[in-house]
Amino acid sequence: MRQRAASLIATLVLIGGTAAPAAAAPVTAPTESHSPPKSPVATGFGGAVSSVDADATAIGLDALRHGGTAADAAIATAAALGVTEPYSSGIGGGGFFVYYDAATHRVLTIDGRETAPAAFTADVFSPGGVPIPFDQAVTSGLSVGVPGSPRTWATALARWGHGSLATALRPAAALARRGFTVDATFRQQTADNEARFRDFPATSAIYLPGGQLPVVGSRLRNPDLARTYDLLARRGVDELYTGQLGREIARTAQKPPVDPAATRNVRPGLMTTEDLAAYYAPFRAPTKVSHGGADVYSMGPPSSGGSTVGEALNILATADVPAMSETDYLHYFLEASKLAFADRNAYVGDPDQIDVPLHQLLSPGFAGERACLIKPGSVLPVQAPGSPDGTYTPCPGPAVAAGPEYHEGLSTTHLVTADRWGNVASYTLTIEQTGGSGITVPGRGFLLNNEMTDFTFGPAPGDPNLPAPGKRPRSSMAPTIVLRGGSPWFATGSPGGATIITTVLQVLLGRIDRGLTLEDAIAAPRASQRNTATTQAEPAFSGSPAGAALTARGHVFVLAPGSLPEIGAAAGVEFGPGGRLTAAAEPVRRGGGAAGVVRPG
Repeated sequence: MRQRAASLIATLVLIGGTAAPAAAAPVTAPTESHSPPKSPVATGFGGAVSSVDADATAIGLDALRHGGTAADAAIATAAALGVTEPYSSGIGGGGFFVYYDAATHRVLTIDGRETAPAAFTADVFSPGGVPIPFDQAVTSGLSVGVPGSPRTWATALARWGHGSLATALRPAAALARRGFTVDATFRQQTADNEARFRDFPATSAIYLPGGQLPVVGSRLRNPDLARTYDLLARRGVDELYTGQLGREIARTAQKPPVDPAATRNVRPGLMTTEDLAAYYAPFRAPTKVSHGGADVYSMGPPSSGGSTVGEALNILATADVPAMSETDYLHYFLEASKLAFADRNAYVGDPDQIDVPLHQLLSPGFAGERACLIKPGSVLPVQAPGSPDGTYTPCPGPAVAAGPEYHEGLSTTHLVTADRWGNVASYTLTIEQTGGSGITVPGRGFLLNNEMTDFTFGPAPGDPNLPAPGKRPRSSMAPTIVLRGGSPWFATGSPGGATIITTVLQVLLGRIDRGLTLEDAIAAPRASQRNTATTQAEPAFSGSPAGAALTARGHVFVLAPGSLPEIGAAAGVEFGPGGRLTAAAEPVRRGGGAAGVVRPG
């Protein structure tokens, strides 16, 4: 874990530049005829951006150079990711935005989670008590929730931005017109979705050019999305929620435009224009726990990210993690994750519709009650949830049977931005499955989410995550900002469905407790224990000496799913002495990320 990934991390700084002017100015897209190079680490001054994509990072840096704040850069980067990472993000999806405001010294969050249509009921995915086939839920209009990303962008810019939405969207629209360079990861993701993409002519026309898989090294253009961004720049996001674009979204979800020759059972959706018009992206208080002399802020319900990471950190705070051997540390990390996930599944959902015992879940007393179940030399079986009722008993026995693990899509993306004033944005956004629902709004160039599949497939009486009208499904997204001495230290986050929680937890522990640099904490081999009998792991984790020792202790490792057995794709930015910033991204996962700073040095 402490081994530096020297062969993976280049020292070349991604983007050069000069100091940003004092006032905001229109952002212009980079003029290169090809995508800029990727570097997973960059150090310097004046602002920083870290994402999975070099084009998006370059656009975010350009926003900073032209006087934009971390919010301006985050939205410009996110819009660009809608072009280059369309299977993971875009205006057809949602996400969670965590922001440190240097002027007020406060952390706030925006809940941009998708909402269920008003016609949703608890049995929508299990008519007559029988769950429908999961693939029929994923690739359907039924799975489409009201998109939250556009409202999130407008809300963040109104609160913290120097520029307009039009300014933030302009470079991404230009990128969509000129296209981006297809890499091996994008081609593989397209191949994984080829069969269902072919069933939707509007999707196939963009992502299967000429009816074929895109070729690595070719340029993929999306003029429809460019025109959609231009429309939102002129008319604002109300065009999507109450205008013609919204009517087209509702019609597409209700009657998915399937190829007449397709044999796929594509179920119609329930979303209406009234559902779109009712959408809002509220500010919510972040979760907060103190760990290792730092304050860790993240996203609260309806995401379970902040509460589950926070509970696990509190459990681990009862042990001397910095002094542990590598094997003991990883054992405690896996066991704390197991316990926190048991409680997450039992208690976390949309706080507007259920009573989430967040204060108790994040209390040191509850953490102590859960921590004493961990045995140094043996592995706990699948655990029942604890009782976060404010009355804590040392090492209570299980009170109820453990519930199942719930499905959550893996395709998401994360970005971090920081500006010269000390503002920080940590933003995770998604369309759920890789490729979302697979359904593109005809003529508009973006995929619709399948976020409603994050609800529990019933029947499951009392489950906090059952579908309901207007409800936001539980998420695991954990955009995180860490303060030390009241000032930003570092920010991080990751895609990966429910593995987001364990990835972020592992990065935090690596940086705070184990003495790793941020870039090494991000590069370290990963495992994800989510209260199951086996633990998903990358080969470099399970095959390491510590992995072998953990296996001897009773842990059972299985490879992470997918064409590549990798977990997450984290991004981060750290503040150093004298205003120096370090941007860090994945060296290899998801094809490697892109870190950059405004002024290298």
